[in-house]
Amino acid sequence: MKTVINIKTEKEVKENAQKLAKELGLSLSDVLNASLRNFIRTREVYFSHTPRMTRELEERIEEARKDFALKKNWSPGFDSAEEAIKYLESR
Repeated sequence: MKTVINIKTEKEVKENAQKLAKELGLSLSDVLNASLRNFIRTREVYFSHTPRMTRELEERIEEARKDFALKKNWSPGFDSAEEAIKYLESR
């Protein structure tokens, strides 16, 4: 059985959320239902003023750290733009 939940939000928040949901091929109801199911499943809700890194960004940073440790895919430091250009042209 379905039921209706009425919430109050800023008009701009609703419109932006609807637009993004549509871009993802979802309705705003789909997004809210998924959020509620996740809340029930995990018993967690996350609020932060600080943006979190995405999983993809975390993976890229880890890859860069490994490359740095192996001195792989790293260029030397440069004292000028001309030095950097010269280095790039020699590659």
